[in-house]
Amino acid sequence: MMMPCFKQRTDKKRKEADLDCLLHRKSIEYRIRLLKYIKNARAGHTGGSLSCVDILNVLYNCVLNVSPETADDPRRDRYIQSKGHSVEALYVVLADRGFFPESDLETLCRFRSPYVGHPTRKIRGIEHNTGALGHGLAFGAGAALAGKMDGLGYRVFVLLGDGELAEGSNWESMMTAAHYGLDNLTAIVDRNQLQITGRTEEVCALESLVDKFAAFGWSVREVDGHDVTALRKVLSSVPFEVGRPSVVIAHTVKGKGVSFMENDAKWHHGVPSDEEYERAMEELRAQLEEAEP
Repeated sequence: MMMPCFKQRTDKKRKEADLDCLLHRKSIEYRIRLLKYIKNARAGHTGGSLSCVDILNVLYNCVLNVSPETADDPRRDRYIQSKGHSVEALYVVLADRGFFPESDLETLCRFRSPYVGHPTRKIRGIEHNTGALGHGLAFGAGAALAGKMDGLGYRVFVLLGDGELAEGSNWESMMTAAHYGLDNLTAIVDRNQLQITGRTEEVCALESLVDKFAAFGWSVREVDGHDVTALRKVLSSVPFEVGRPSVVIAHTVKGKGVSFMENDAKWHHGVPSDEEYERAMEELRAQLEEAEP
């Protein structure tokens, strides 16, 4: 009598393991692509794109109810990249999901190209112009409130940089989201502990982020921001509490995946030399080979 149920659970676990393997490989492939386009453009926010790409991978391949076909549907989920300087990660994921041809990214940061160094609504799939830090969460809260008022049932996800949290507008938005009980709003903090001028705790201390978000009325979870399995599980379980906005503090490493870029503030914005690029590609290709199922 128990065999069909056991088999069902086994099949589910197998499918989840296969999915996580695919996600792991995709993250490496995305890193290879975004470095390629940064190198080609001779401009880019390398470190932050490498730190947040696992988050975008899981969101767009497992969590968000949005596709090129539903990009204009009022019931679609919304994703806002408040840390807009790390747009290269967003571009490669959107291209992979079919929002535009990946060949378009050959024009990144070129004259008259719409693919500029920060998100713009000129690109299909991008919800909001960002890059002026501290604005994304306010827009996200407004979009979530509109969804509640219109009864549309969509969710809003906002990616924040940890250095960005020094902007006071974020905390006003947090209070507003809690006040209106926006449980259709999820913030994700890319907690790599580095910003352009150094370590966040030395520039403008943030800890304890868990206690601060909780004090502002949010339901908080922490996760390894490079563990696709953990990310999939936590991001698929929002809202964490009915009637409260959710926040995921994703502990990441700036420059993740490239040894000489990891945890180094100088790669906040930077283009690898020819030698550095080849070294990075060798490391990432080796990781891809190790990830073979």
